[in-house]
Amino acid sequence: MIRFGTNPIAWANDDDQSIGADIPTARILDEAGRQIGFDGIENGHRWPQDDPEALRALLAGYGLVFVSGWYSTNLLVQSVEDEIKAVQGHLAKLKHNGCKVCIVCECSNTVHGSPDTPVNDRPRLSAAEMAEFGRKMEAFAAYLATEGMTLAYHHHMGTVVEAPSDIDAFMAATGPATHLLFDAGHCTFGGGNPEEVLARHVGRVAHFHAKNIRPAVCDRVRAENLSFLQGVLAGAFTVPGDQEGAIDFAPLLKILKGANYDGWIVIEAEQDPHVRNPLLYQTLGLATLKRLARETGLI
Repeated sequence: MIRFGTNPIAWANDDDQSIGADIPTARILDEAGRQIGFDGIENGHRWPQDDPEALRALLAGYGLVFVSGWYSTNLLVQSVEDEIKAVQGHLAKLKHNGCKVCIVCECSNTVHGSPDTPVNDRPRLSAAEMAEFGRKMEAFAAYLATEGMTLAYHHHMGTVVEAPSDIDAFMAATGPATHLLFDAGHCTFGGGNPEEVLARHVGRVAHFHAKNIRPAVCDRVRAENLSFLQGVLAGAFTVPGDQEGAIDFAPLLKILKGANYDGWIVIEAEQDPHVRNPLLYQTLGLATLKRLARETGLI
């Protein structure tokens, strides 16, 4: 069953918590749940982090469920056994809230959270390093599978899996336990054609982020050596349906339909909330996705 979710970073950013810091938590949840009508919401720094039941109860009060949430792995610098120990608290939160996927991204050397480091200076892995990284990620994913959780790897700007060639290499280096969180915006910003990349890997896609991009801003980020966060504030990302956005989501939803995708479709589109009103943009995004999902037969 397709469900539609959002991410609180449209209101209050996690990588730079000063962005949207003045927006009350109750407003975020009220707009996302009661006013816009999302089914669920992903993790954010405003939610209870160490009490899974408090998290469930908070979201339920606004008609929302916990979709899942970002988990930073450090497999390039620690063992699989240490990663398994580190994930236990997060895993308990996912299980308690009925989540099906664990969203992970390798963050031991990422630059996306640095306000001054150009995203162009992201880390890169050699073929041998990618093979070893994939081996470890697959072992970690296999463990999560024994706990009833599917690992969904989030390719992301500023990380070791950014460009379409990185995605292809990572998927080749991992096995059946490792799935993909496909993010249309990060794929396009990273230099990929989202239709082509999604079509190649849709059989292993376990989660979908409907992020749009403003190409002129993304080009500026590259040309001027801006950081990821500078790009966010400049307006690199937006929602489906925005006329400034470059991505046509209809073909992507058609590909999901052809693969019998039945997971979450989440609008993860961080912007400056004081420049682009989250209530208006998230409403536009959800309405657009539901219309396209009906037209393509996904719902």
